Amino acid sequence: MPDIHSSAVVDAGADIGPDVAIGPYCVIGPHVAIAPGCRLVAHVHVSGHTTIGARTVIYPFASLGTPPQSVKYRGGPTRLIIGADCQIREGVTMNIGTEDGLGLTEVGDRGFFMAYSHVGHDCRVGHDVTFANAATLGGHCTIGDHVFMGGLSAVHQFTRIGAHAMIAGMTGLRSDVIPFAVATGVFGRLGGLNVIGLKRGGFSRATLHMIRKAYRKLFFGEGLFEARLDAVEAEFGRDPAVAQVVAFVRSGSVRSLCQPGGRYDD
Repeated sequence: MPDIHSSAVVDAGADIGPDVAIGPYCVIGPHVAIAPGCRLVAHVHVSGHTTIGARTVIYPFASLGTPPQSVKYRGGPTRLIIGADCQIREGVTMNIGTEDGLGLTEVGDRGFFMAYSHVGHDCRVGHDVTFANAATLGGHCTIGDHVFMGGLSAVHQFTRIGAHAMIAGMTGLRSDVIPFAVATGVFGRLGGLNVIGLKRGGFSRATLHMIRKAYRKLFFGEGLFEARLDAVEAEFGRDPAVAQVVAFVRSGSVRSLCQPGGRYDD
C-alpha cells in the first residue's frame, strides 16, 4: 500500500502504485499515475494527464503536469510522461504538451534534474540526462541521451541537441548541436568535442579518434558544407558514432546547425 501523509491531497481518481511515499502537503490530481516505488518528499504538485515512472524521487516545490506556457494551448487532455529512476529536485517544472505538438511531453529514464530546471511543452528528453540548476528548455525541443545541460543554460524552442553533447553553463542555444559536441557562449557556438563525457561513457580511443577526425573535416575542411558531409560519411560513416552525427545533420530541423566559434586547434 502507498504511504500517504495525512496533510497530502490526493484525488480519488489518481492511480497510486504500491510502495509510493507521498509526503506532507503534496497535491495530486485526478489524472495522475504514479508507478511503484516513487517518493514525493513534500510540497510536490502533480496535475494534468501525467505519468511518473517507477522509483522516481521528487523533491519539494516541484510542479509537474501543469498546462503549457503557450498561447496555442486549447485546454485539451495532453500528457506528460516521466521515466523511471529520475531525480527531480526542488522547484523543477515540466509542462504537458499542446495539441499542435502531438500532445505529449516526454522525459526518459534516469534523468537528474537539478533545482529550478524546466522542461517546456512538447519536448522529447532522452535517457540519462543531467540538467544543472535552472537549465531551461523552450517548447518542442529534442534532447538526446546522456546530454549534460549546464546551469542557467537556455534552449530556444524547436532546437535539437544530439546524444552525449554538453552545453556549458550560461549558454543560450538557438541552433542544433551535433552529438558528442560541446557548445558554449552567450549565443552558443561549438567548442570542440565532449571528450571527458565520451571517455566516461566508455567510448574507445579508436572511436574518439574517428569522431575527432570527422569533426575536423566536417567543420574545418575545404568546400561546401554539404560536400564535406558527404565526404565524412564516405570516409568515416562505417563507425556507428560518426554515422550518428551524419544522421543527425541529415535529419534536418527548423533550426540551423550550431557552428564552431573559431579554429579547431585540438
